[in-house]
Amino acid sequence: MTTQSQGNAVLVVNAGSSSLKFSVFREAGAELAVAINGQISGIGTEPKFEAKDTAKRPLADKAWGPGEPSDRTALLRYLLDWVEDHLDGAKLLAAGHRVVHGGARYSHPVLLTPAVIEELNGLVPLAPLHQPHNLAAIRALGEAHPELPQVACFDTAFHRGQPWQSQTFALPRAMTEEGIRRYGFHGLSYEYIARRLPEMAPELAQAHVVVCHLGSGSSMCAIRAGKSVDSTMGFTAVDGLPMGTRTGRLDPGVLIYLMRAKGMGADDLEKLLYNKSGLLGVSGVSNDMRVLLESADPHAAEAVELFCHAVAKETGSLASSMGGLDAIVFTAGIGERSAPVRARVAEKLAWLGVKLDEAANAANGPKISAADSRIPVWVIPTDEERMIAQHTMEVVDDAGLR
Repeated sequence: MTTQSQGNAVLVVNAGSSSLKFSVFREAGAELAVAINGQISGIGTEPKFEAKDTAKRPLADKAWGPGEPSDRTALLRYLLDWVEDHLDGAKLLAAGHRVVHGGARYSHPVLLTPAVIEELNGLVPLAPLHQPHNLAAIRALGEAHPELPQVACFDTAFHRGQPWQSQTFALPRAMTEEGIRRYGFHGLSYEYIARRLPEMAPELAQAHVVVCHLGSGSSMCAIRAGKSVDSTMGFTAVDGLPMGTRTGRLDPGVLIYLMRAKGMGADDLEKLLYNKSGLLGVSGVSNDMRVLLESADPHAAEAVELFCHAVAKETGSLASSMGGLDAIVFTAGIGERSAPVRARVAEKLAWLGVKLDEAANAANGPKISAADSRIPVWVIPTDEERMIAQHTMEVVDDAGLR
């Protein structure tokens, strides 16, 4: 990476339906250092802009009142102006976006052009709850700052190198060729862990590793020698583990039954699968693992047990997919911060020789397995934003846009 006298910076954007999280990374020698974190919340209702430095000291706190310009383009224009005013002379080179779906084609980050944006728009049916908001931010940023290069970093890209059998449903081949296949998600998180683990444990660089990305949205991935081999999420981000409000794996016959016996249509099923199920649906208490662990409600305990059972079960499945198991890594909100969940999963994997060090687990790692554990177990905080920033700088360099 070339370093200029005043430095360079990249804006990382993660857009949702009513909020937009952002980070600013600056070059520090050959590395990237996060300088600012923030968000715009309440988009479409009562927007609010907040930003903090790396010490979590407030840098900005602005709310838009009635009648003030508050559409997405205006908000992103404000964000860009504010960011450039707080770069201390550094040059903002590009914006990198988390885009949930890259389809079968995009296996690497890509410089965004009108043609690419149009192609990504065609993938909206594959990720209807995420892709439209990712693209809305890209379009709005393009209107607000058309000369700023933008880069799409895909949550599906890391999995595109999986063996064909990990990506294929047992459907008529024509449907597979049309795009109905297992894509996998949380790829930016898994890619970061795949790079970070060998730095922390060089002996695991070529290992068979199951990574547990456990949070409100949860999935797991089999990684062999740094490459994705299999994952629990498939055609959509509702597959695999039970999540905060999502069902996870479900017999498709249940959907046919609900359509015929309950008269449920596509919209009803979507709300059920994505918003009313998972930890919330089973417990009837909350979608928050912390609340469930503290609750005396027996249904809350059952939701926790169902979740831990699924994580342990998928560990065995993924180990089989890659032909072995040399290490387990926990990451994301629950994975990084819930010692009770990690302990329960480890108990269910004791038959594999998994054994945790109670003190290390309580301290959230980084290595939490006991000295006599047959399988080493790690807790590694993920950093999807850093992964996006690194990819964005690489695409900028490859395109000669400095």
